[in-house]
Amino acid sequence: QVHLIESGGGLVTAGGSLRLSCVASGRTFSSYSMAWFRQAPGKEREFVSGISWSGASTSYAESVKGQFTISRDNARNAVYLQMDRLKPEDTAVYSCAARSASIQVVPALYNYWGQGTQVTVSS
Repeated sequence: QVHLIESGGGLVTAGGSLRLSCVASGRTFSSYSMAWFRQAPGKEREFVSGISWSGASTSYAESVKGQFTISRDNARNAVYLQMDRLKPEDTAVYSCAARSASIQVVPALYNYWGQGTQVTVSS
């Protein structure tokens, strides 16, 4: 079992930055691929970024490439999402997710989810 808790969301003006954190419980965190998804009002949940268990492999949605950076610290059971040059269209609830296999972009393939943290970008 993996329990995930996100933090770091908030209100920021366009062009600003936020760093999201996701801390996991459980001894096997380092064996899980981790990902960040987001869901804006009235829209489907979408993949933002993922990172392999070792951190050696990362993946990004085209819409955030060069803007967001994912990282993880297995010693702290944590995964991070550094979000720079934020835009109003980045406004969403951001959730982290875990799966015991390779990174996937389909939400249904993830076994564990956090509650989410709200990110609001004002223009």
